[in-house]
Amino acid sequence: MKVTPTAIPDVLILEPRVYGDARGHFYESYNRRDLRERTGLDPEFVQDNVSRSGRGVLRGLHYQIRQPQGKLVRVLAGEVYDVAVDLRRSSPTFGRWVGVLLQAESHRQMWIPPGFAHGFCVLSESADILYKTTDYWDASAERTLLWNDATLAIPWPLAGEPVLAEKDHRGLPFQEAETYA
Repeated sequence: MKVTPTAIPDVLILEPRVYGDARGHFYESYNRRDLRERTGLDPEFVQDNVSRSGRGVLRGLHYQIRQPQGKLVRVLAGEVYDVAVDLRRSSPTFGRWVGVLLQAESHRQMWIPPGFAHGFCVLSESADILYKTTDYWDASAERTLLWNDATLAIPWPLAGEPVLAEKDHRGLPFQEAETYA
């Protein structure tokens, strides 16, 4: 597995070694020992989530103020622009974000540690996303950061207005959002 830090060093790109031949390909999408040896991280994943979305759908920016979730995100089919926003006030990268193109064909994954808001927009006709989480979903703790907040100024690669859930329309601006210590 190749590990590449992003502009926010705690957010990592993980690229598995892919073995291909005339029959197709094989790769380990997750190996706890390799992750620990290469990064020093040893997250305990407790839940896997899968979402399917069509072109132009934007989901996010979501986080849980209690039970913050670390996420290992990968695309099973299609292509997305995946974004993580650091909401940890004690972090030197507080208020910064990083965006990464994730495609099924590349098998790249993004590790987003607890304390970040997460979202993505779909660039392909549709996309299936799988993300492993380090804590359980808690509806009462879920928060939404406004996807188009002027302070963050995330340049989402969309051809027009995104397709949003009602909660994403009602997201809070960065300056009003609950954050972590």
